[in-house]
Amino acid sequence: MTDTDVVPAVPAAPVKTPPDQRRRAWTVTALLVVFMMVNFADKSVLGLAADPVREDLGLSASAFGLANSAFFLLFSICGAAVGLLADRVRPKWLLLTMAVLWSLSQAPLVLGGGLTVLVASRVLLGAAEGPAFPVAQQTTLSWFPNHRRNLPGALIVLGITLGVLVAAPVLTWVIHEHGWRTAVAVVAVAGAVWALLWIPFGGEGPYAGRRGSGTPEPVPADGPGAGADRTAHGFDADPAADSREADRVAEAAEDVAGAGGAARGTPYRRILATRTWIGATAAYFGTYWVIAFCLVWLPSYLHDGLGYSSVASTRLLMLVWGLSGVVVLGQAGLTGWLLRRGSSSRRARGGVGGVLLLVGAGACLALPAAPAGAATVVLLVAGFGCAGAMGSVAATTVAELAPADRRGGALGIMNAVVTTAGLIAPTLVGHLVDTHGTAGYRQALLITGVLLLLGGIAAVTLIDPARDARLLSTRRADPLAPDHDAPRQLA
Repeated sequence: MTDTDVVPAVPAAPVKTPPDQRRRAWTVTALLVVFMMVNFADKSVLGLAADPVREDLGLSASAFGLANSAFFLLFSICGAAVGLLADRVRPKWLLLTMAVLWSLSQAPLVLGGGLTVLVASRVLLGAAEGPAFPVAQQTTLSWFPNHRRNLPGALIVLGITLGVLVAAPVLTWVIHEHGWRTAVAVVAVAGAVWALLWIPFGGEGPYAGRRGSGTPEPVPADGPGAGADRTAHGFDADPAADSREADRVAEAAEDVAGAGGAARGTPYRRILATRTWIGATAAYFGTYWVIAFCLVWLPSYLHDGLGYSSVASTRLLMLVWGLSGVVVLGQAGLTGWLLRRGSSSRRARGGVGGVLLLVGAGACLALPAAPAGAATVVLLVAGFGCAGAMGSVAATTVAELAPADRRGGALGIMNAVVTTAGLIAPTLVGHLVDTHGTAGYRQALLITGVLLLLGGIAAVTLIDPARDARLLSTRRADPLAPDHDAPRQLA
């Protein structure tokens, strides 16, 4: 038996792609960054308007926390369901549907109503926003080969930071000048505008790898061996041509041979049982806990717990999210540099992401005992700012592990598990504040520190996508190995 009997050779026939593919890839990425900005502006508006909303509707801290937790009631379920659907339906239309539903779900709250309308609006909005991050990541990463995914993946996470950085000053001004319902109207209109732009400019890339859709799956880009023909005809006459051709050849070989991830058709249960998926999910859970804390309770903690004015609280909030954005980009750059130097994803992704979580954990655990003043600010900014990069690490890690036809489901189910933190954190912190006053914030910080500590340990010790991809692909690499799952044949 020859090697080609075991692993099919990469097809020699080139599959032509448009000459502006790289420009289109970054256009789609930019649109999806804005998509995540709108997504998190929607989430943050109630946190920024916490005091006016509570005063207007007569809500206790527990009731306000419950209203925010209602956002996550269907968030996780819809995230998993639509993530699985994204392996069968074009993500372009799923993303468009989400953006339209965001705007429609907030319309009743703009027009009036009390706690019931608030809860109903947040439940519907959460259901529509639940799949946003995994489907956005899946769509963005479909434009890039594995070793080029760190920056675009990080930019999608950066959209979270930019959304809050833009929303904090703009929506705070709108809330103070025109009321919190007007601020809700602003973010609803932003979602509608994005949907109009996505229709002509959005779409999936050549690494989407969906099968069973009736369309042949292309070898990414122009196909191996096409570089000489293009050079002969005057194409790719730039210094980066060889690098791009190497990317295409390497990714095509991975796609066919299974070296870049598990074999196609691998059952979801096997992917979800890997140490890498479990470690990435546990680590990302800690990050999402921090995100939920920041969105719902950090403005109130800065104002009520630490005594800062509204203006100072907004500035500190922007500082936290600003550092988070810097850390996300720094992590992407460091991870990409390590991968290019031959480091494994275990070190480049799991190691870097895990260490950042451990730094955040140390800061959060030290914060309750820190003296008021500069030390508190430094620990607060470091604790919350260093935790954000794990979202990008988790997404690119799972995308490396899972085959293209299982990527949407693997990301969606991870997101569903992780975002239960958004269901638990606001209610728990609200209960602690109602029960213990401002001391409840200190207890919430200790819980946050412990979760980040456990997540950091999980990332460092469990994440190794290359190892787990090899384990998942064992049967494909050795087709003569006995299949213990197959029914026995009678002699």
